[in-house]
Amino acid sequence: MAVEPDANNARNAANIGWEVGAVTRADRANKLQMRGATFWFTGLSGAGKSTIAVEVERRLIAEGTAAYRVDGDNLRHGLCRDLGFSPADRAQNVARAGEVACLLADAGLVVLASLVSPFRADRDRLRALHASRGIPFVEVHVAVPLKVAEQRDTKGLYRRARAGELQDFTGVQQPYEEPIAPELLLETATTSLEQCVEQVLARVRAL
Repeated sequence: MAVEPDANNARNAANIGWEVGAVTRADRANKLQMRGATFWFTGLSGAGKSTIAVEVERRLIAEGTAAYRVDGDNLRHGLCRDLGFSPADRAQNVARAGEVACLLADAGLVVLASLVSPFRADRDRLRALHASRGIPFVEVHVAVPLKVAEQRDTKGLYRRARAGELQDFTGVQQPYEEPIAPELLLETATTSLEQCVEQVLARVRAL
C-alpha cells in the first residue's frame, strides 16, 4: 500500500532550497575521469533487463569504469518496500528509483537501472528530471513478445497472475506501454546476451 501523502509537502517544499557544493559534475569528470549517466532498462518481466544490466556492470567494472545497478526488485526490499503494484504505486516506485539514479549519475557513476516501468508518462518524467540536471538519460527498451516472456517465467509470476494469485501484473492485468523512440532497442528473443551487452557498452563509450 502506498504511503499517504503529507498534506504539508507543498508548503514545506517552498522552504527548502538546493544546496550547491564546491565540487561540480564537471570537476568530478575532469579530476576523476568519471562522467555519469543513467541507462534505464524497461521491458516486460522476463525480457532480460536485469540479466543484461548485470553483465554490463561486470564488464564496465572490469574495464575500470565506475558503474552501479539500480534494480527494481532490490529497491522493493528497502526504499520502496511500502509500495504495491497499482499504477500510482508503480509511478512512485519509478520516481524514487529515478531520483536515486540521478544522484548516482551526478556523482559520476554509470547507472544501470532495470525496472519494468510500464507507463510512458513515468519514463518521460524521468527523462525530464535528468535533462533538468544536465545528466544523460538513455532509455533502453528490452523488448520481447509476451509469449516468450511467459516461457521464460522462472519465478512463476505470469502463471500466478493468470491464476488470479497476483493482481496488477504487467502484461496480464496491466498494459505495458512500449517506448516510442528509445535510444536503444534490444530484442532479446532474437539477439544474444553478448550482442545486447556490446550495444550498451558502445553507447556508454560514446558518452
